Amino acid sequence: MSAEGILNQPQPPPDARVAYGADPNQFLEIRLPRAKGPHSVLLNIHGGFWRAKYDLAHAGHLCEALRAAGVATFNFEYRRVGNAGGGWPGTFEDIRSAYRFVQQEHSRFHLDLDRLVVMGHSAGGQLALCLAAHETSLRRVISLAGVVDLKKAFALHLSHDAVAEFLGGKPDAVPEHYREADPMEFSIPEARQQWLIHGSEDDTVPPEFSRDYVMQKKKAGESAQLLEIPHAGHFDLIDPTSEAFKQIKNTVLTAV
Repeated sequence: MSAEGILNQPQPPPDARVAYGADPNQFLEIRLPRAKGPHSVLLNIHGGFWRAKYDLAHAGHLCEALRAAGVATFNFEYRRVGNAGGGWPGTFEDIRSAYRFVQQEHSRFHLDLDRLVVMGHSAGGQLALCLAAHETSLRRVISLAGVVDLKKAFALHLSHDAVAEFLGGKPDAVPEHYREADPMEFSIPEARQQWLIHGSEDDTVPPEFSRDYVMQKKKAGESAQLLEIPHAGHFDLIDPTSEAFKQIKNTVLTAV
């Protein structure tokens, strides 16, 4: 499906929308399985090149499909570039706050935190890996078509220099931001498993981002696995009606 198809489809309503902070963009959309808990858990971080014009709505279909498969889903909203406090580090601070909220409130939602995975699509893949690097209790992470090399993304001018907008400048202007935020720059030693999933025909974030990431991380001794899906584009990975989504669902169910 095209980007327009995903973004324009009506979102299935969540069971609840719960705030984890005071800002209007600091909330979670929660979908719980009908069966009695404790439930396995997916924390979903949507993409959109960190920009405010893209919100969590297009990820509702993915979260609904995984809820139907028996997984409790928490769709994160967060401050983005264009929102007050959005960009680095505010955007990532929101992701950490949302994660800690789920941990603290797990009994309220009947969650099994031993069966939890965080997953991010596109820019959300960067945020998911960053979360795994900073929160040692998080042991499983999935990146879908992730922007996992920020210097390369800057060099390629992805989405009209979205990385420079997010980090506040070019690599030589704010090198500390790139060191802190770029998955290619930090390690995830505590994560039991990293799954990098990419479509071979992705023309938004080239598949070599995930290929190069996995190659480098394996050399560093990290547990990283690449799944490249033939003929899949950028948005096929989050479209429950696509053939590619079957492999996304299988990976999530394996992870939890």
